[in-house]
Amino acid sequence: ALRVIRALDQIIEWRGKPAALRCDNGPEYISQALVEWANRNRITLIYIQPGKPTQNAYIERFNRTARHEWLDLHEFISVAHAQLLATQWLWQYNNERPNTAIGGIPPTQLLQAA
Repeated sequence: ALRVIRALDQIIEWRGKPAALRCDNGPEYISQALVEWANRNRITLIYIQPGKPTQNAYIERFNRTARHEWLDLHEFISVAHAQLLATQWLWQYNNERPNTAIGGIPPTQLLQAA
């Protein structure tokens, strides 16, 4: 939970504070530490129903894409190697790969336009 909180603080610093976060029921998301952090920051935690991953379809779609475009294509020789390839893939995913849901442009292009 503390790692999740640190990551969320970084994201908020970069992108701003959301009104709500949709979470699954993993231990890091139902922890008292995260609940207290959300309350302090006035962020609503919305939990999906157990066994209903379609209630968090965005991340399920991203996970599928990550599996097919990154995990399935590589054999990793170390954790550092996996992290390097993940970073390269994520950069390409956000900066070069057209996203049909947002008009066929990369996400960073949409963010810059906003």
